[in-house]
Amino acid sequence: MPPPGKVPRKENLGLQCEWGSCSCVCSAMEEFCEHVTQHLQQHLHGSGEEEDEEEDPLEEEFSCLWQECGFCSVDSSADLIRHVYFHCYHTKLKQWGLQALQSQADLSPCILDFQSRNIIPDIPDHFLCLWEHCESSFDNPEWFYRHVEAHSLCCEYQAAGKDNHVVLCGWKGCTCTFKDCRKLREHLRSHTQEKVVACPTCGGMFANNTKFLDHIRRQTALDQQRFQCSHCSKRFATERLLRDHMRNHVNHYKCPLCDMTCPLPSSLRNHMRFRHSEDRPFKCDCCDYSCKNLIDLRKHLDTHSKEPAYRCDFESCTFSARSLCSIKSHYRKVHEGDSEPRYKCHVCDKCFTRGNNLTVHLREKHQFKWPSGHPRFRYKEHEDGYMRLQLVRYESVELTQQLLRQPPDGLGLGASLSESGLQGVILEAVPGEPGPQEEEEEGGSGEGMALSASQDTPSPVIHVVNQTNAQANTSTAGAKAEGGLLG
Repeated sequence: MPPPGKVPRKENLGLQCEWGSCSCVCSAMEEFCEHVTQHLQQHLHGSGEEEDEEEDPLEEEFSCLWQECGFCSVDSSADLIRHVYFHCYHTKLKQWGLQALQSQADLSPCILDFQSRNIIPDIPDHFLCLWEHCESSFDNPEWFYRHVEAHSLCCEYQAAGKDNHVVLCGWKGCTCTFKDCRKLREHLRSHTQEKVVACPTCGGMFANNTKFLDHIRRQTALDQQRFQCSHCSKRFATERLLRDHMRNHVNHYKCPLCDMTCPLPSSLRNHMRFRHSEDRPFKCDCCDYSCKNLIDLRKHLDTHSKEPAYRCDFESCTFSARSLCSIKSHYRKVHEGDSEPRYKCHVCDKCFTRGNNLTVHLREKHQFKWPSGHPRFRYKEHEDGYMRLQLVRYESVELTQQLLRQPPDGLGLGASLSESGLQGVILEAVPGEPGPQEEEEEGGSGEGMALSASQDTPSPVIHVVNQTNAQANTSTAGAKAEGGLLG
């Protein structure tokens, strides 16, 4: 059954097979999956009959022939089977995405890279249902998601008070309840990671039609993006997209081991992994190298390749290297002088070609420093085209009160602070002013919330503004839009 959505979907789908040179089109998933199964059977059994001893049969046997895919399994044919069946499911989602796009007359198609439309995620060992007393497994995601949906439709209502009845989620370890089976079905997607629509151009998958259409709207021509973020100057096609974006500028989560604050739980997890953990779970099979994430491992694996994986894009340059790091280093040393400096110091107007060089300048020449836990400077493009230091960051009033009045261990891991207020923290150079040190001392703040200043040298001073929601709407010009949209 099609997932619920505001965009009507046609029952007859144009599911085109892209295995090799096949161009067969089916109108139903059952027919489509049966057709692709025949390709798989011929591919897996046909290669083994040739018995060519000079070639490794595994190299051909477990490779996917879906157009513009390139997947190859070195473990077993089961990996290939699950992978190809996901292509079937992905094809259906792209058809639903095409229908959703056609129903919106004001939207143009996606303009991202067409070559990635058949790149699909890594598939788990199998799709396992963890509904209580079930544990059925599937190779085909279509049948798996239909199976899980059947669990939601077969649930019985249970009493929850005198007049209320609810349905319980039977997934292992989950205690959620819902007022009807439809809500339960939507909730189960959080357990199965089911996506319900995909972009027909770039292949990106989304949890609902709204997120997919937002993906299209974000590609609207710049002159049609009328809503601008006053914090970072990014533009958006709708006010809702701007509002969602601006929430990412407000910090609500604090690290339990230092004063770092961030807007999202995922940012906190990344911070904990990279700053406070020595665990390196990603290991190279060719040497003793290990790292903390898959991206770094993939970059490292390029160093073991015999052929250069990266080439310099600069005109008439023939330099190549096996790692992205080497290419970036080459560009900085050889070509960076050819580009116009875009980073400008807001204090003395000195210009730099790299943001990192401006950061060093601000720290050493002007003694700028973010509060503890925020060593990274961020730069904002101004109307004259130059990138200058972003002087404001936003935190909830509750979070700043925690930073000023409590020790770093006052919050537990991942503690979420409510949106009780919006507050700006401004970094600026004030010649000859000592800054609000007395207030910070009374509050028992940690190092970095205010810096000492001499009479001769301008010193960065941290000012805390917008103490309530009402003030956040009016106190500073830079925060007025955030106060209205985030409240």
